[in-house]
Amino acid sequence: MGSAVSTRETRIFAPLLDGRDGDAARYDVICLTHLRWDFVFQRPQHLLSRCGKGRRVFVVEEPHFDAAEPRLDQREDGQVLIAVPHLPGGLSEAQVHAHLRALLDGLIAEHAVRDYVLWYYTPMALPFSDHLQPRATVFDSMDELSLFKGAPPELVAREAELIRRADVVFTGGQSLYEAKKHRHDNIHAFPSSIEFEHFRAALSPQDDPADQAGIAHPRIGFYGVVDERFDIELLREVALLRPDWQFVILGPVVKIDPAHLPKSANIHYLGMKKYAELPRYLSGWDVAMLPFARNEATRFISPTKTPEYLAAGRPVVSTPITDVVEPYGNLGLVAIADEPRAFAAAIEHAMEQGRDQAWRGKVDAFLAGNSWDRTWMRMRELIDAAVAARS
Repeated sequence: MGSAVSTRETRIFAPLLDGRDGDAARYDVICLTHLRWDFVFQRPQHLLSRCGKGRRVFVVEEPHFDAAEPRLDQREDGQVLIAVPHLPGGLSEAQVHAHLRALLDGLIAEHAVRDYVLWYYTPMALPFSDHLQPRATVFDSMDELSLFKGAPPELVAREAELIRRADVVFTGGQSLYEAKKHRHDNIHAFPSSIEFEHFRAALSPQDDPADQAGIAHPRIGFYGVVDERFDIELLREVALLRPDWQFVILGPVVKIDPAHLPKSANIHYLGMKKYAELPRYLSGWDVAMLPFARNEATRFISPTKTPEYLAAGRPVVSTPITDVVEPYGNLGLVAIADEPRAFAAAIEHAMEQGRDQAWRGKVDAFLAGNSWDRTWMRMRELIDAAVAARS
């Protein structure tokens, strides 16, 4: 089968304690995820970076199939260690799982990981991790992955097994919680949070980024992954209806052919941007949009960008996504529209709303209790309780 090789930096990834009393507080976290740490900065990065302030966190990504021999590349981001498996191509599923199990066991042995919590983002990691004996198992169900394009058929059964094994389950939004709450007796909804001050910077004068500076106003912007959840036909039609408006799209294009994206003089694809850069782009927008398609992939999404747009002081127009309609649409914080003419009319109204101080005050009052720090604090309490119960 070949040897499992680990490559890493020489700095010791030292264990930490978070200073709280009680044995339940003293554990590492091993996270198994389908998302790349260096891709879009989103829920896992927000939560696990905070988790890493008090303990070691090991993030194990899905494998790349590009190596002559199995290996595990490791790098450190603060107190989070990102482990990336590289495997040969052409392996059977059983061989893939055997190699991943060996690499995972090697990681645990190398870093002398003894007391740990397993944190899953993907049920597809179960076949190579089901032999482990964590102090507790967490499933953070941030999306309904089985409804995404290209989802493996076995995902549903593996999720059922993961929920059976889990000590605590989190969901990425209220609608996903409602769909899953009957499946576990310790399940909790944690909708998207924000780093308020990070996005609030967009209200202060900002230098327009070079690739946006030459784009005329009004600007209607979007950032995020452009995939099967993005309504490219809605964008195409609204851009045709209002050629005097400029549409700025930030983010990678995945799972759809870029050739199918609408092309016109007033649509600008500026590519992927770093999380730290987003307030500068937002500062130059007149309206932010959530042009999500109405399909199975968007049925349970809770877009993190909704509160981020609002914290930046941008008026928002969204298609009727359940977790945007409630609470944001019903409270009058976000305009909801579907077909192209209604969406364009909502954008026009939003341009005026952005200058309404009463609306901004209402937004700020709503967001006052919303932060990733608070979300992580509550999650940590639930995980500690699960660890204590198991102990």
